[in-house]
This record gives sequence, C-alpha cells and structure tokens, in this order.
Amino acid sequence: MTTPGEVESAVADAHRRGWGLVLAATARVTRDLDLAEECVQEAYAAALVGWPRDGVPRQPIAWLTTTAKRRAMDGVRRERVLRSKLPLLLEPDEVADDEPVGPVGPAGSVEEEAVDVVPDERLRLIFLCCHPALAEDAQLALTLRLVCGVSTSDIARMFLVSESTMAARMTRAKKKISTARIPYRVPAAAELPDRLRSVLAVIHLLFTTGHTAPSGDSLLRTDLVEQALRLARMLRELMPDEREVRGLLALLLVTDARRATRVDAAGRLLRLEEQDRSRWDRSAIAEAHELIVTGLRGGRPGRYILQAAIASLYAEAPAYDQTDWPQIVTLYDELLTVWPSPVVALNRVVAVSMVAGPAQALDELEELEKDGRLDRYQYLPAIKADLLERSGRRDEAATAYRRALELTGNEAERAFLTERLAQLGQE
Repeated sequence: MTTPGEVESAVADAHRRGWGLVLAATARVTRDLDLAEECVQEAYAAALVGWPRDGVPRQPIAWLTTTAKRRAMDGVRRERVLRSKLPLLLEPDEVADDEPVGPVGPAGSVEEEAVDVVPDERLRLIFLCCHPALAEDAQLALTLRLVCGVSTSDIARMFLVSESTMAARMTRAKKKISTARIPYRVPAAAELPDRLRSVLAVIHLLFTTGHTAPSGDSLLRTDLVEQALRLARMLRELMPDEREVRGLLALLLVTDARRATRVDAAGRLLRLEEQDRSRWDRSAIAEAHELIVTGLRGGRPGRYILQAAIASLYAEAPAYDQTDWPQIVTLYDELLTVWPSPVVALNRVVAVSMVAGPAQALDELEELEKDGRLDRYQYLPAIKADLLERSGRRDEAATAYRRALELTGNEAERAFLTERLAQLGQE
C-alpha cells in the first residue's frame, strides 16, 4: 500500500524532473500551449488520485506523459468535431491556411524536419516559446514557467516585480499567442540564430534560479542547475560555432564548480573567502577556461563570454586575497558596454571596493540607489551593509541588513543575514 506521503513525494519529484518534458511532448500533440498546460496539470492531478490506489509507477514521468497526451488527443478530437459540425460559426478568414489543427504530421513533414534540427523535446519547446512576436521579458517568463516549471513567485523575484504583475504579464503573453494565431511550429535551422539571445537568457536564468533559489529552505536547487547545464551542452552541440553559446556553458561550468563548498555541513552559507578551494571542481574550471579562450577569439566578446571570464578569475585565484581585482573591474567595465545592466553595475561595485576601498564603492552604490531599478533587489542592501560595516558605520549597516532581510525569500540567505546582523549586536 502506497502511503499519501510517498505519493506526494513521487509527484513532487516528477514535477521537478519532468514537467518540461511532459509539457513538450503534450504540446506536440495539441500544438496549443494553453491546452497542453491544462492537460499536463490534469495528468498530475490524476496521479495524486490514482497512485495511492494503484501504486507509484516504475516510470512516473512516462506515465504522466502518456496520461497528458491521451487527454490532449481527446481535446484535439473534440476540436475537430466542433469544426466539422459547426463550420458556419467561422468566417472564412478566421483560420489561417497554415494553422495546425492536429497532432504531429507524418514522416517527412515540416514538424519532422524541426525535430531533426532540435532533437531534444525541452530545448525545442524553449525555441518555440522564444517567439519574436513576444516581448523579451514575456518570452523569458513564459518559458521559465511553462517549460522549466519555475513558480510565478520565483520568476517575479528574478524580474524584480510583484507576483501579480508577473502573472498578468504571462497571461497577456499567452493571450497574444492565441489571438495572433502564432502557430505551434518549431523554427527552422535558419531561424534559430534570431531566437538565440532569448534562449541563452532562459537557460542562464534557469541556472541562476537553481544556483541560489529565490525561495525555500535550501540555497541550491540541484535539479534546475543540472537541467540548465544539460540544456547548455545540448545547445553547444546544436550551434557549436556560436561564441556566446560557448560563453554561457563556460559561465555555468565555472560557477557550478564551487557547488560543494557554498554551504557547510549544517547548511550555513559560506562566503567566497570562507570556501575550501581544494574541493572546487577543477575539471569543470579547466573546461570552462578552454571555452573562454576559444570564445575570445574572433572579435569583440559578448555578455556571456565576459561573465565567464570574470567568474574564471575568481575561480583560478590561489586564494581570495590573491584575486586579480583590477582585472575584474576592467572586465566589468567591458561587460557594462555590451550589457548595461544595473545588476552588473552592482557586482562591479564589489570589485571596486576591493581595489579602491569601501568609501568609493559606497559612492557608486548610492548612484544605483538613485536609479531605482534595484529597489526590490535584496543584494543591493546586502552589499551596502557589508560596505558600511567595513567602513565602521555599524548602525547604518544594521539598517541595510534589515532591509535585505525584508527582501530575501531564501532561508539559507536569511540565516546568513541574520548572523551578520547579530555580529553587529543588533538582531
């Protein structure tokens, strides 16, 4: 007899590992993302009802895929019947000539060719969702939610907006797909480069969400990190000549190389200077270095190559106090020219503090505060608190730590900030 707890655990695990795969397979049947999402949700609900009675299947994700696809085929059949029985309800120009109305076509069809171009289900669906008709933020948010199963609240934290605002954005994006009759069609090989920027951003955001979870008890969500690494490797195989693809894979590898040392045995967050560098994954760092070197050849480097180069300098330093901070500041300056992001500017402030001291870094941070775009970003007050503490301004540092705590949803990070506040004697 399977207990309710075992079923809930199995369904949760299948959701973490398989949501995107189940949705991708179902969407190929429906060619309608809304209907596919509904069918997948129904399949997971059916698991919660059926698995306590029948037991957890040996291949839960396969079971969910089969169940969702069956529901999808039923929905497609109903739609076909409606179209055949009620043709007069449609005006002649309401349905585009190339609108897909059924499941995957026969061998040799356009869909078959697309499968050959992008053979992985999940990566194929990411390319599909990154449609140029949608705003980039909508592409990223919708893909993270639908394909990667990231919660709306966590996506909202990443984009520094409220959950209701993010939910409304995704609703508008899905509505646009429907009203604009954007067909379920994976782009051809010639179209892939036009969508690459958004696909890279999706994989990077997926990794970031796993590297430091926006919410929850654990600092890390290994399932999302490994999913992002897998997607980055597949993208490299698909587009081996794209320098920014190499850069993204290098960035993920060198950042994840520290995974085993980011928290101690009790789950306490460890700062970079506290981590045991002998336990870092040197093979991953070496692979990243090679990707960076080849990616720097042939012209001005892009965003991901530069980020990877910065992360590599941190990783290759023999010790924290031997980090090449001036070179890191130089790379951040270059990065800001190709990607003028306030988050990049904030990260640069940390490097500036190591070169020129906390006073100059605080001056630059105050300019970012005036900008306002990082008002909901917990790392701005956290960095400010550290700089104030290093400057001997303990009361102001305590105020900044409290603000960071208000904005932080991850319990490991909250514990770290609480500990820093306690060290100031101002819990």
